Amino acid sequence: MRRGGEIRKVRREEREPGLVAQLRRPPGGRDARIMLLAQLLDRAGTGVWAAACVLYFTFVIGLDAGQVGLLLGASGVAGIAGSPLAGHLADRFPVRSLLIGAHLLRLVTLCLLLIVTDFALLLCVVAVTHLGDRAAKTLEMLFATRVAGERRVTYQALSRSSANAGYALGAGLAAIGLAVGTRGAYHVLILADALSFLVAAALVWRTREPRGRGLVAAPSAAPVPVPDAAAETAAAETAAAAEAPAPAAGRSPWRDRGYLRFVLLDIPMNLDDSILGIGIPLWLVSRTTAPHELIPAFLVINTVLVVVLQLRVSAKVRDARGATGAVALYGLTMFLCCGLLAAAAGGGAWAASAALLAAAVLATAAELMRSVSSWELAVSLAPREARGSYLGVAGMAQSVQKTAGPLLLTGVVMAAGPAGWLALGTAVAGLSLVQRRAGLRRLEALSAPSADPAPAAA
Repeated sequence: MRRGGEIRKVRREEREPGLVAQLRRPPGGRDARIMLLAQLLDRAGTGVWAAACVLYFTFVIGLDAGQVGLLLGASGVAGIAGSPLAGHLADRFPVRSLLIGAHLLRLVTLCLLLIVTDFALLLCVVAVTHLGDRAAKTLEMLFATRVAGERRVTYQALSRSSANAGYALGAGLAAIGLAVGTRGAYHVLILADALSFLVAAALVWRTREPRGRGLVAAPSAAPVPVPDAAAETAAAETAAAAEAPAPAAGRSPWRDRGYLRFVLLDIPMNLDDSILGIGIPLWLVSRTTAPHELIPAFLVINTVLVVVLQLRVSAKVRDARGATGAVALYGLTMFLCCGLLAAAAGGGAWAASAALLAAAVLATAAELMRSVSSWELAVSLAPREARGSYLGVAGMAQSVQKTAGPLLLTGVVMAAGPAGWLALGTAVAGLSLVQRRAGLRRLEALSAPSADPAPAAA
């Protein structure tokens, strides 16, 4: 009876993996647990600064709205360079050391904010901080890719859940400091963010450098004695041929047109971020009769749903082909979200509120699918030998969206009214189908040569 009960318990846990259970035994073991904790603290500090930076620059430093906009815009442009730079370095230097360096770089630049008041110097300091932030995120992704192996989707779900919990914690701490509102309170918030980077760097120091420059998928990927050198060489050549995107592509992602096409199409697949953070609140204020008090509910909905559902959504996407299906669902979900936003402008307060809340739920659902599909395809479509450089280029999609997405929404979509939202939803849905088809074709091209080397080896 006891053994039967244990079997049922194990099957139940496998069927419904809980967040707490997965955090106790994440893919990658001890190093993964340490890295997830470091990410949570990192995001908590980032949440503190994100909630306080605009007010700090305005009321403490004394910048006007134009200067603040230029400051944040420059930081976004710098962030675009952070991802490919980190990926390029990761193919040449240990990921662990680079990640510690990124944390310490942000620690130094944040401490400089306590004493720098000149606008030109602030521009440099904030730009370098954001470059380090994007570099750190890319390096975390590379670390996870090598440690978690084939279970990287599960690790990504845990990472997303811990990151959102960190952001929520940071926003809560920032609210306390903002309520005080003094110069000293703002300085405490900056020091809290800097401290989070210092502790994160110390935690990363306790991890071990992940082996290999590509995907360490399973125990079989660990170095072991070779019983048959000829068979091993043939298998290695077969695997390398299957992973290579094209003979002419070499190891540079900048010459791989297929991968660059994926990255370009991945930019609109990140628009849910700007829609949830900027589009829905501004649309509520400018074009609907919904109460302004509803705006904080959008962040609450997003945070709760991501923490609760990310693992369940990730469990449905087990490989790259599943990720291409998630891309198509992303487009459909975004189309419905944009349709609700267009409809919200024509109803009363209650109808508009219901439409906006439903749109926030759909935007979050799109985020859940995008966070899994985008990363899985970025890894699966990249050649093993240059995965760091490729993932660095893939990380540019999110940075470009963060810079261009708000301009697209405010300058084009919302300026066109409800028709602008319908056009945006239709465009994203169409591009998602293009991305799905292109992804499937590339996956077929990657796997096609695997059947040919056997006769040649014989």
